[in-house]
Amino acid sequence: MLRRANNHNLRRSLHSLLKPPPSPTPFRRPFCSTPPTPPPSSATDAELRKYIGYTLLVLGCGVATYYSFPFPEDAKHKKAHLFRYAPLPPDLHTVSNWSGTHEVQTRNFIQPESITELESVVKECHEKKQKIRPVGSGLSPNGIGLMRGGMVNLALMDKVLEVDEKNKRVRVQAGIRVQQLVDGIKEYGITLQNFASIREQQIGGIIQVGAHGTGAKLPPIDEQVISMKLVTPAKGTIEISKDKDPELFYLARCGLGGLGVVAEVTLQCVERQELVEHTFVSNMKEIKKNHKKLLSENKHVKYLYIPYTDTVVVVTCNPLSKWKGPPKHKPKYSEEEAMQHVRDLYLESVRKYRKLNTSEESEPDISELSYTELRDKLLALDPLNKEHIVKVNKAEAEFWRKSEGYRVGWSDEILGFDCGGQQWVSETCFPAGTLSKPSMKDLEYIEQLMQLIEKQNLPAPAPIEQRWTASSKSLMSPAYSSSSDDIFSWVGIIMYLPTSDARQRKEITEEFFHYRQLTQKSLWDQYSAYEHWAKIEVPKDKDELAALQARLRKRFPVDAYNEARRELDPNIILSNNILQKLFPITETV
Repeated sequence: MLRRANNHNLRRSLHSLLKPPPSPTPFRRPFCSTPPTPPPSSATDAELRKYIGYTLLVLGCGVATYYSFPFPEDAKHKKAHLFRYAPLPPDLHTVSNWSGTHEVQTRNFIQPESITELESVVKECHEKKQKIRPVGSGLSPNGIGLMRGGMVNLALMDKVLEVDEKNKRVRVQAGIRVQQLVDGIKEYGITLQNFASIREQQIGGIIQVGAHGTGAKLPPIDEQVISMKLVTPAKGTIEISKDKDPELFYLARCGLGGLGVVAEVTLQCVERQELVEHTFVSNMKEIKKNHKKLLSENKHVKYLYIPYTDTVVVVTCNPLSKWKGPPKHKPKYSEEEAMQHVRDLYLESVRKYRKLNTSEESEPDISELSYTELRDKLLALDPLNKEHIVKVNKAEAEFWRKSEGYRVGWSDEILGFDCGGQQWVSETCFPAGTLSKPSMKDLEYIEQLMQLIEKQNLPAPAPIEQRWTASSKSLMSPAYSSSSDDIFSWVGIIMYLPTSDARQRKEITEEFFHYRQLTQKSLWDQYSAYEHWAKIEVPKDKDELAALQARLRKRFPVDAYNEARRELDPNIILSNNILQKLFPITETV
């Protein structure tokens, strides 16, 4: 109302300015035989220019006032068009991924509460040719589940439906989160075979993108699925398994949400075990000597590399021995001592970058911050300064050196990793030989990556995480292989987004994609490496996109996948921009 009133007053003011001056009161002039001389034309022009100037001045003031006026919170992107108020409609949902790197707005965001409701929604959208992309919990760094045209989320379908204690199997609704699931079945003494780094993913999403944990004897998480219910646009609800339509099952198990909405999943679980986690610091020379042994003798193992140092953090997890019991090793350093070097670096850096004396320090109490929280604050001071990043990385190496030791806990408590704050991630998967005969290509990859980082002076933060899995029989999995003895290495590079400043986030994003592009050109083809589906980014350049499409065809059964999409989803309502660009097919049959 205030805007409207201001516009009305503005128009009224302009009208009064542009209106010609009133005629003076008529009076009788003395008789004169000579007619009055009109004013010179220059005077008339001057008057006209004066009024035009007033008009432009008022218009300028009005526009300046309009754009200086604070916009309400729901103004679209905090911008407005000239003389038009642009609020976000109340029915417009904003959905973004966890890192805030991808975001869409949609009026069609549906959350069914039952499989019957889901079937009705999918059928209606199919008939109307209305987009309805399955979206999980939004944790995928590339926003693979997002779609402006419409989305369906199964967060309200999150129940454990059936537990088969004898066969250690569980049937669940696909919207259940990993943590909910393991909490819901632990009373039966069972749990999932493996876990990704975090536990907030929905089961339907984590299997569809080929997510994984670590352990050269353990496959990616999709291999735990033994049957599933898929709600498809063209064929309704179908149940598929290893025995029932195995060809479609192995294609749809890691189907990227493009073949149907995963409604229910039956998972093969394992006995819930206590694990001993051992964290220690090594270096590349020692890793090369012990690598085969580390892969074969540990149920779970991962390496964390710290750029610009020779530090390799090794984390292994194995079942607790009933005979030996928990390790009696006592840590050499306390948590406070492990954090001290990082805290000192932070205070030193704050004084350098903000020119504050210790007595003037206005920062919150950093003694309450975890290591990853403090690292975010350190990186935020100068995230693209290579020399600063080197100092932070060396502080991280010192932190891990003083954090060596053991930890005991249940598998669903131990397996996981604090990934830190918002970030860009690129993770590749490539073959690394077999369990009986590792190729050592995985360590060669890392050596070349580290050389590339140092040669290009990249401000690469830590850690570069390397994990392993056995193969998957899901045809669209990056770890697909028909041989169960094959192993695959997964390597992730990152750049954190520790600031909310839009300009700084843009600069970090550009640097990250430069970093990613260098690794792609130098390493991917050489090692037959393919990106994780939840982390692949679609190039904007047409030639680069065409090259990516051709590359994917070499590794994955793209024609079979597209044929299944045509059959199950002929109007392509489940696909989004990512799928359509990676695996292009026409909108209708």
